[in-house]
Amino acid sequence: MSVTGSTKRKEGGLAETARVIFHALIIAAIIRTFLFQPFNIPSGSMKATLLVGDYLFVSKFSYGYSRYSLPFSPPLFTGRIFGSQPDRGDVLVFRLPKDDSTDYIKRVIGLPGDRIQMIRGVLHINGQAVPRERASDWIETEETAVPTPVRRWKETLPNGVSYYTLDLQDNGFLDSTQEYLVPANNYFMMGDNRDNSTDSRVLNAVGYVPFDNIVGRAQLIFFSLGEGERAWEVWRWPWSVRWSRLFSIVR
Repeated sequence: MSVTGSTKRKEGGLAETARVIFHALIIAAIIRTFLFQPFNIPSGSMKATLLVGDYLFVSKFSYGYSRYSLPFSPPLFTGRIFGSQPDRGDVLVFRLPKDDSTDYIKRVIGLPGDRIQMIRGVLHINGQAVPRERASDWIETEETAVPTPVRRWKETLPNGVSYYTLDLQDNGFLDSTQEYLVPANNYFMMGDNRDNSTDSRVLNAVGYVPFDNIVGRAQLIFFSLGEGERAWEVWRWPWSVRWSRLFSIVR
């Protein structure tokens, strides 16, 4: 075997490997930009629907594409391409209006033109109380030293979408609010953990969310680790992974 022939084969192998890696990166970038983007949950504002340590896929195509659909959010265009309006009850990721480098995840409660108000812990939409019924307590096991029951309610929006909310305390800071009028082309977002969520009820922190700021809809939990666990500690996965949450649909 000649040294020259061996060298050529090695160079050819390296070039082929580089081409495969390059194509894989291109495919991954296309999937992330136009189809699905992974996110992880860093806070408890959406408990018990989403937990700290959940990893989920967000569909980028559900509501069309804005500049925030693109990596690094370059200002190449304004508005949305192939735009589709979100529905009440959708759980979606959006860029914070006050800081468009920050992603938030909340549930759509109010549509453009809606009047939204909390009165003694009860959600009101356009002057009507949203029906809710008491559900079994949710048991908090990760933030407290001993398992702690938390009151849980099943809330049903006017379009029939139902989900669960947590009620940590009576007369919480945001249990009674002013009436909010959602501007055109904006949405009112709230966390399911009602007493522990900075959302559209706090106008100087989040406020109304423009349609263009929406990144996508939360679809699927593909991985989940207990709060405080590290994903790279694979030897702990038999105990740290929340196996029952894997491949759960986000509702």
